[in-house]
Amino acid sequence: MDTKKLDTGSRDAISFLPEEILSDILSLLPIKQAVSTSVLSKNWRNIFRLVDYLDFDYSVSVHPEKGEPKRGEGLKEYLDRTQRDSPIIKFSLERHVGDHNEMAYVSSWVSDAVEHGVLEVDVSVKPRLGMLLMPCELFTSKTLVKLTLGTQVQCDIPSYVLLPSLKILIIETIFFASKDLSGVLIAGCPVLEELFVRHEEMDSHPYYISSRTIKKLSVQYRGCDVYYESGLSLDAPSLVSFDYSDHALYEYSPVNFGSLVEARVDIRYNRKVVKLDISGLMIGISNIETLHLSPASADTISRCVSRHGLLLPMFNNLVSLSFGSKTQRGWKLLPYLLKKSPKLVTLIIQSLNVYASYIPIPLNQVKLMHILGYQGTVQELKHLKTFIGRMQCLELVLLELAEGVVVDDGKILQLHRDLNHASRKCSIQVHDQSRISHLSLDT
Repeated sequence: MDTKKLDTGSRDAISFLPEEILSDILSLLPIKQAVSTSVLSKNWRNIFRLVDYLDFDYSVSVHPEKGEPKRGEGLKEYLDRTQRDSPIIKFSLERHVGDHNEMAYVSSWVSDAVEHGVLEVDVSVKPRLGMLLMPCELFTSKTLVKLTLGTQVQCDIPSYVLLPSLKILIIETIFFASKDLSGVLIAGCPVLEELFVRHEEMDSHPYYISSRTIKKLSVQYRGCDVYYESGLSLDAPSLVSFDYSDHALYEYSPVNFGSLVEARVDIRYNRKVVKLDISGLMIGISNIETLHLSPASADTISRCVSRHGLLLPMFNNLVSLSFGSKTQRGWKLLPYLLKKSPKLVTLIIQSLNVYASYIPIPLNQVKLMHILGYQGTVQELKHLKTFIGRMQCLELVLLELAEGVVVDDGKILQLHRDLNHASRKCSIQVHDQSRISHLSLDT
């Protein structure tokens, strides 16, 4: 048998794959590499035209001989000579732009992608001079399903925005005029489901977000606490998941989350605001079932309770709470939350070593307690006993060891003896990187 001939044929078997599969394979490659396959053979000369994921990185110089558009050539001409009639699934452009000519060049590319029926646009540009204006055509696309824009981009949004197919909108440090974000852009997205707003600078902070359709909202503000009496209004009656990270603002009014199920809250204390009022935010999330509070949030909310007269609302539907604090002041919030959460069954605790024994834990209905980052110190064991002793319904304790901490069977048995003072039955599971140990505590 001619093994050499057989080997050559087997290596070229990829050429006989269906066009749909070849398109998927080439779409996984950078556009330069996908186009370079045209030199493999006569059969591969036009295969790259099947690619429907266009990912251009213009942080480096471009070379038309490698398949990318030459400078000065519009994307339309490039697509016309390389693409078939089917829509582009994704157009992605990462670029540092300098003078105004380059800004106009990038803007024309976005327009050309929209003209070719693009489904997803991801433009990450970093202007060196001024701001980059996005073309009006981007905001009237009938095919666009996902739009990502960033960073330091000024959007001159037309009043006639209409994106009838857009479901996901991601914006990072985008500068809008007045209330254009909600009043014009979001208002023109009738089927929008997910909205992600991220900002690095104070001037781009969104003060008003409103949508009747979004189900997932993420607001991440990583600027400094330099704004004084600014507030935030949130109107999203269909929202299911909310992720919020920011310095605490002057007020939150109104906050309308009629369908909210889960929230992640990371609010840092704002020393620039004389009187913080986060009551609107707390009331707005009070109907949730799952709440994740960062250590910074615990400290901030506790300060608002003690210094600003914050009254916590009832969390009548809350069944799972993730809580931790790096300060004893923050831990003082936990008893209040337990009293306000009559249906709580799962309590996830982090930074247990900071907890102070004098902070009383009220009797509660918690059945599962999950300890994160457990190091097995004497202090932690003391605090763990306090928690177990006040949880008459507790059935299971999960101890997730901190990275690098390892326990053997002897330590597990010692842990059993240390906790045998509890007045009920529960089980303990110790999780480490190598195994999961199960130990039943009959007390």
